[in-house]
Amino acid sequence: MIKIALKDLFGRKLRLLLTSLAIVMGVAMVSGTYVLTDSINAAFGSIFQTAYSTSDAIITGKEEFGGSQNAPSFPEATLAKVKALPAVEDAAGGIGDMAQFVGKDGKVLALHGAPGLAFSVSSTDQRFNPLKLLQGKWPVGANEVAIDDKAASKLGAEVGGTVGLLPQGGKEQRFKVSGIARFGNSTLGGATLAIFDLPTAQALFDKKGKLDEIDVAQKPGTSTDTLLQQIRSVLPPHTQVRTSQAQATKATDETNSQLSFLRYFLLAFGGIALFVGSFVIANTLSITIAQRTREFATLRSMGATGRQVRRIVLVEGFITGLFASTIGLFLGLALAKGLVQVFKAFGADLPQAGLTLHIRTIVVSLVVGTLVTVIASLRPALRATRVPPIAAVREGSILPPGRFARFGLPAALGLCAISGALVGYGAFGHGLSTGLSLALLAAGVLGIFLGVTMLAPRLVRPLASAIGWPATKIGGVAGVLARSNSMRNPSRTASTAAALMIGLTLVTTVAVLAEGLRASFRDAVKSEFHADYALTSQNVFLPGSPEPTEAIRKSGLASAVAGVRGGEGRAFGKNVQVTGVEPGISQMIRLKWTVGSDASLDQLGAHGAVVDKDYAKGHHLVSGSPIHLLTPGGGSLDLKVNAIFDPPSGGSPFGRVTSSAKAFDSVFTNPQNLFSFVNMSGGVTEANTKALENVLADYPDANLQTEQQFVDNELAGLDKFLILLYVLLALSIVVSLFGIVNTLVLTVFERTREIGMLRAVGMTRRQARRMIRYESVVTALIGAALGIPLGIALAALFDRAIGGGVPFAVPWGTVVVFVIAAVIVGLIAAIFPARRASRLNVLNALQYE
Repeated sequence: MIKIALKDLFGRKLRLLLTSLAIVMGVAMVSGTYVLTDSINAAFGSIFQTAYSTSDAIITGKEEFGGSQNAPSFPEATLAKVKALPAVEDAAGGIGDMAQFVGKDGKVLALHGAPGLAFSVSSTDQRFNPLKLLQGKWPVGANEVAIDDKAASKLGAEVGGTVGLLPQGGKEQRFKVSGIARFGNSTLGGATLAIFDLPTAQALFDKKGKLDEIDVAQKPGTSTDTLLQQIRSVLPPHTQVRTSQAQATKATDETNSQLSFLRYFLLAFGGIALFVGSFVIANTLSITIAQRTREFATLRSMGATGRQVRRIVLVEGFITGLFASTIGLFLGLALAKGLVQVFKAFGADLPQAGLTLHIRTIVVSLVVGTLVTVIASLRPALRATRVPPIAAVREGSILPPGRFARFGLPAALGLCAISGALVGYGAFGHGLSTGLSLALLAAGVLGIFLGVTMLAPRLVRPLASAIGWPATKIGGVAGVLARSNSMRNPSRTASTAAALMIGLTLVTTVAVLAEGLRASFRDAVKSEFHADYALTSQNVFLPGSPEPTEAIRKSGLASAVAGVRGGEGRAFGKNVQVTGVEPGISQMIRLKWTVGSDASLDQLGAHGAVVDKDYAKGHHLVSGSPIHLLTPGGGSLDLKVNAIFDPPSGGSPFGRVTSSAKAFDSVFTNPQNLFSFVNMSGGVTEANTKALENVLADYPDANLQTEQQFVDNELAGLDKFLILLYVLLALSIVVSLFGIVNTLVLTVFERTREIGMLRAVGMTRRQARRMIRYESVVTALIGAALGIPLGIALAALFDRAIGGGVPFAVPWGTVVVFVIAAVIVGLIAAIFPARRASRLNVLNALQYE
């Protein structure tokens, strides 16, 4: 039986290829995701290993929470104490911080979301320097900087020239380029490097008398444990020491943890593609089994058992899955490179160190792809055993319905009801963990898809009749036949349309939710924003220096100006977003208060705090309640609740806990502004805008915006993320396209004699192509007719789950685009099958068996 399965499978190579494509795409996404994320992780690991490879031990500040990027500086005097230890052969201190290059256009250099790194090196002791000098020399003195070769290329900078640098929390300064360097063999993605000598770095980043790190080399013959023990004996508070390997591992793990969401995010889309592919596989095998009724019946009449026939189908499914998964595995390598470019286009230039293919990736890709195909083959395999042996002597026999067919409608309705309950509980259930909630939602949505697919055959005839009606008017006989063909086998049409339905359901859900979020954000800004101008960094999602705000205040041009600081703290044992507001903010921000008023924002003093209503409810806070706030650097702030506000659904400019800017600055290192607000006499005018821009000319990261510009810039990030979702969901659309192609090609084979007879009685090749084309478009539109309403319904449910007054808004223009896209998918899918149908030889077709 295995030989029969292999002979049949490879005897129909086109069917094998078309069937495999659906799984190939899904497995490629899974494989590509693992390869991409493993490659990024390996690149970061290589970067940290290289950075710490010259040391035996690393001394850093000790962060209380939030990762090593929040580690505080420590006294420079620690270096002398460490050098004096018996186990230490050499040690060097350094500064590490952030600085952005300023381009020739006077704006900060775009880094695609990557950081602008700045640190110090010694021009004399190169023992701990991981950089390679390509040109020039290492910087010496207050006006020199060495830069990386990638930044030099972007800036058009050469040794001896000058570049502008904007240190974090500072003002632009000009430096002479002393040299050009490169870091290791790994690309740093979009990150740039600015290298100074130690005194310059300390002055530039306001860390005089401080260090961020000490690299230590141990004396030969000294054990690592002895070295660490001696170092710990002289360390000041809030510092720690690790071996270089442990420090590299910790830094790598922190980075990988932050990027883990990317893996799960992309794997979700690979899972969607495989889920859609399973429909294509099941539909294809169902069609081929129906076409091979006489073949299976002949085998049964010759003594083959039902078990053996099932084995034939399952073996075909297994081989198809293994074949497709193998191709998808290696296609994933190319897809990983493509994903790098996709993320770069969307503003995320990640480091790379070559493609990494782990055994885990190979095993998961092959097992998942093959398993999905075999599972999709189960139902067709069971159907194959229902072929009666008598069918071997009859032409035109069809598979009898299963004994459970009469329970199809109740089962479909029950599955939809249970799945809807799972979605509702996952969305509205109280006390659920995030993981459990997502699992319930995923299981419920998948169940709804299966339930609607089971119901779809009962809806196909009326839908095809209505959707195909225009084809009968504009396509003549070809249109009439196309509509009839779509209605002839409702199960087949429904299964083919279901693959497209899933993709369109998801994109519709995303579009509707995004429209609601847009509307809620616009409403929030309209109700809260009472300033003339907003001031942010060029990258509106990252904080910026308070200096531009202070420059406007000192200019005397503004009638009111106030900044909003931003940072992360910890209160009641959990991390919380903290903001600090400057006096005058009440004139530019209006909130709905449950306790206090807008004036409360200007009366916080040294210990006052404002919290939002949900945070107050969650921690049983009332006016006068104490809040003990910790900062990552080890600082603390004792606050008391002065006021409680009710934020609108679109969010507020404040964190869960808000203090005065003065109190915020006293405990947070290098405070940054999320944004600032400015009021001008006369409001927004061309003259006022010009005057403010003149003040901000020396601040290349400052971004002055009107209310509408502020809204547009904030929504641009949502729109960019939405486009990324559409691009990734397009994979499921492509898989469903192959499903339509596959179905049409197989039905052309099935109707070879029928098409031959139509051609014999006068149908032209053009009419044959048109008939297949209309049939494809009708099938695609049935998918749209099922998917788009289902997507809107799911969006409505999720919108209710989000709560907070997020409006439910359907973007009808986008819905129309989706319908047009379904038509285009149908037309594209019909190209090959239509050409094949029109080129059938009439005489051969009439004799076809």
